[in-house]
Amino acid sequence: MKTSDALKKVAVRTIEDEAAAIKNLSKSINDDFLKCVRHIISSKGRVVVTGIGKSAIVGQKIVATFNSTGTPSIFMHAADAIHGDLGIVQKDDIIICLSKSGETPEIKVLVPLLKQYGSLLISLVGNTSSYLAHQSDYVIDTTVAREACPNNLAPTSSTTAQMVMGDALAVCLLEARGFTAGDFAKFHPGGALGKKMYLKVSDLYVHNQKPVVKGNDDIRKVILEISSKRLGATAVLEGSKLVGIVTDGDLRRMLEKDLDLRKLLARDVMSPGPKTIKPSTLVIDALTLMRKNNITQLLVVEKSTYKGVIHLHDILKEGII
Repeated sequence: MKTSDALKKVAVRTIEDEAAAIKNLSKSINDDFLKCVRHIISSKGRVVVTGIGKSAIVGQKIVATFNSTGTPSIFMHAADAIHGDLGIVQKDDIIICLSKSGETPEIKVLVPLLKQYGSLLISLVGNTSSYLAHQSDYVIDTTVAREACPNNLAPTSSTTAQMVMGDALAVCLLEARGFTAGDFAKFHPGGALGKKMYLKVSDLYVHNQKPVVKGNDDIRKVILEISSKRLGATAVLEGSKLVGIVTDGDLRRMLEKDLDLRKLLARDVMSPGPKTIKPSTLVIDALTLMRKNNITQLLVVEKSTYKGVIHLHDILKEGII
């Protein structure tokens, strides 16, 4: 077993080797690369990504990135393709084939079949003199000097190069389409970013109870209302008009004073002019307002009508921080 220092050197060397391999990829951003971007942008079909072994795994990641950034894409395993899955390919689809050697048996069987379909074939290949490279319409060179593996065998630098080149394609396509953060959120509605872009106060406060007291209600009723509704606060109304808020903090400050609790009313302990928010406001903006004012709840008001409460915990439960 190597010492800790020796293992640390191995890890650092691996990172440096792969970083160097990635840096050299900039030489592959040529006319072929740019033509590939333009063909994909103008295509009426999808991008079908294929490969075998570790290249297949990288291909699946590229497909996921394409789909999440507005480029319709699907993965087709090269081995499965020659055993029935070739039906995935449709008219107008563009094929991207990943291979380090460009000479694997499955690729050699698959490529002629793809050519029969008339599909545009793009290769991300680590050997530009290979069978795959010669059969491709466009070649994107992902050659690496050597693998980070000390035996120069395990796919390491080569798969990193494929992944980075796939990201380069995806980001170019994203930019070319004018893909925005809002578009990204549409494809990620369950993620934190998506929720920041679309989740509104109205989506959350309606699940809470609606704490409310009148200005002349005694302090006992105020405490019971705050406790029973479990939101740490209650709105105070005069008629139908919102005039204040009583929070847990207001109650604690009240107890620090020498007051006759039996005579206290809601209006005596409330904070007037409470912070409010509209139901149509984005939750992320509600969070910003809470942080700015160092508070944990906001009263929801629409057209001067008190509707309910949104609490900081409601927002945190959605993963928005």
